[in-house]
Amino acid sequence: MSLNVKTGDNVVVIAGKDKGKTGRVLSVNTAKSTVKVEGRNMVTKHVKPRGPQQPGGKNTEPGNIDVSNVQIICPSCNKATRVRAGESDGKKVRVCIKCGASLDAKMKADKKKGKDAEKKPAKKTTKKKEEAVEEVKTEETVESAETKEKKPAAKKKTVKESK
Repeated sequence: MSLNVKTGDNVVVIAGKDKGKTGRVLSVNTAKSTVKVEGRNMVTKHVKPRGPQQPGGKNTEPGNIDVSNVQIICPSCNKATRVRAGESDGKKVRVCIKCGASLDAKMKADKKKGKDAEKKPAKKTTKKKEEAVEEVKTEETVESAETKEKKPAAKKKTVKESK
């Protein structure tokens, strides 16, 4: 079953102990129709120690919230809204009912901005380094050619005919 909520959406909890609080969706379980929202519905998990590197204790992590108890926050109008299906460039997109903006386009733009920020500038190499790399490559090809020549040819087995 398809859900209107996707991983990375900002949502507001509309029912339960965290009613009125907002958070980002960490994961979506379509089979159970539940979502995990960052910092909401915190559940304590007791962990058994598994060795000196993995000590035991009590860990808190976000629990599941039913999809019907969350509502998407539109990134353009910043209001909690329902979702309508729309079409853009021949593809299905999610559309905000209140302002008509596409919810999927904003997410793609945000992801692209994050990827651009993560890209590092190209490293500058000097001529000396380039020459050294070329020398190593030529030495490797010469060595590989020499080892190929040294290998003996495989012996052929002959079958003797019996009379």
